[in-house]
Amino acid sequence: MPPARKRPRAYDVSRTRVAVLAQFDRIREAVAGLTEDQLAGPSGLGEWTVRELAVHLTMALDRVSRQLVLPEPPGPKPQLTLLEWPFSTAGRAKGIADEARELAEARPDLVALYGETADRFGRLVPGSEGDRLVTTGAGTMRLGDFLVTRTVELVVHTDDLSRATGLDIPYDRQALAACTRLLADALADRAPGGSVEVRVPPFAVVQCLGGPKHTRGTPPNVVETDPLTWMRLATGRTRWAEALDSARVSASGERADLAPLLPLMG
Repeated sequence: MPPARKRPRAYDVSRTRVAVLAQFDRIREAVAGLTEDQLAGPSGLGEWTVRELAVHLTMALDRVSRQLVLPEPPGPKPQLTLLEWPFSTAGRAKGIADEARELAEARPDLVALYGETADRFGRLVPGSEGDRLVTTGAGTMRLGDFLVTRTVELVVHTDDLSRATGLDIPYDRQALAACTRLLADALADRAPGGSVEVRVPPFAVVQCLGGPKHTRGTPPNVVETDPLTWMRLATGRTRWAEALDSARVSASGERADLAPLLPLMG
């Protein structure tokens, strides 16, 4: 019998909405202080400038807001679940990049753009109605699930923006927790089983990979890292061997090798 798939974690819609806005506010404050030279600099993400990265971060919120002024899409069930979402992003990268460039040219005033984006999200996105369907680039999702994916977008790109500019942009704890948990759960869903325990304190512990299941005592195969390193591994910003060599990941046991499973997101 194959290992059981991981059951989706429950997220509180209201708390997730607050976390999304809180992380966006931290980014908004940082972007407002960037000089034109900083904005014109490389983002570290392909050919994107820092300005285009900053614009893309407004798009992460606006995708939610704009859906809520449209009729709810048909169908009693979503086409895409929360645990499927991380694996759906790679094929849409070029379209997203092109959209960010176009918006950066059309809206040079980032302070105004961020203000309008936050205001629209605050007015239109409820802290309830989590089961309402919304349309995303990869298919329909529940609103509550789509909001959780926004924490991943914001946290991952906060890290990108910090590294590109030399700033130390803070993380909202709830946003960082939701991002960490979703990416950990996605790993467990990709490789179901109980032979390896992956720990990302203080936010997540999951078991993955088929084989002998750990039930008590110290697991024979353990991977442990911090939330930011885990996020970078899951999104390909850091390679497994690099994280091991720099001691940002500890891995004990003959099966504690996640390299074949990473990155989760392209």
